[in-house]
Amino acid sequence: MSNWLISLEGTEAGHQLALALAVMAAALHAVFGALQKGRHDPWISRGAIDGAYGLMAAPFALFVVPWPAPHLWPIFAGAWVIHTGYKLLQAQAYTKGAYTVVYPVVRGTGPLFTVIGAWLIFGEIFTPVQWLGVAVLLSGIFGLALYNLAFLTTARDTLVPALALAFGTGLFVALYTTYDAYGIRAAADPFTFLAWFFMIDGIAMPLLALRHLRGMDRRPAPGPLILRGISGGLVAFFSFGAILLATRLDKVGEAAVLRETSTVFAALIGWLVLKETVGPRRIALMGLIALGAVIVEMGG
Repeated sequence: MSNWLISLEGTEAGHQLALALAVMAAALHAVFGALQKGRHDPWISRGAIDGAYGLMAAPFALFVVPWPAPHLWPIFAGAWVIHTGYKLLQAQAYTKGAYTVVYPVVRGTGPLFTVIGAWLIFGEIFTPVQWLGVAVLLSGIFGLALYNLAFLTTARDTLVPALALAFGTGLFVALYTTYDAYGIRAAADPFTFLAWFFMIDGIAMPLLALRHLRGMDRRPAPGPLILRGISGGLVAFFSFGAILLATRLDKVGEAAVLRETSTVFAALIGWLVLKETVGPRRIALMGLIALGAVIVEMGG
């Protein structure tokens, strides 16, 4: 399968597959965010999820895929540092603010700086029409955040720090998207990078979650938490794995922008699952997000 994927790089078939992978990653990333923000403490949820996907990835990393070449070890170390910083900020943001407030800011900040990073590192250039699409998409995302800011009735005392944390998290999204694209392109076998990435990335948060768990007065029941960890780990494989493969097959900036349609899926999840209010104005703003993504794709 690795040889087949590599053969698609830079082709029209590879472009179409990257498009499908980016959209799939968007839907699954919204599910992933909801799993972390659900009824459990965000620190505990993330620790369970990371621990699950780290353990599930270990057999593949150690016994199935080819071992990493020596030049990949520093790349893995950098990825671990960046992703740990991202997850620390994200957990704090979810602790301070509502899911539908935090998530749009995180996902809106990420693609803008990813497109800039892809231009600086990979020499990718967006057409004027694509930049129009980015502007439309970002207007929808940040419009959603401003709407939430104006009409939020709960947790307003922590809203400013939540938004600041969300913005910082978005910068880390851009950083890890660009860096991971560099990493998976540096690996001879993309699945080697994926397997080792997930195994190494699953180390930090379980330890931090365990420390957080010890300080809690009421600890969550282990059964539902383990189930959330396993389900979240499986979602992570297909979500993060899909976007990483998309950035190897095609342009990093386009994949990053298309992934941010996850905000539309996130709003639907917030409404249907987390019982957060979604009105016609939010629906219109979500329509702008989807329209912007379409313009970016068609403008290329």
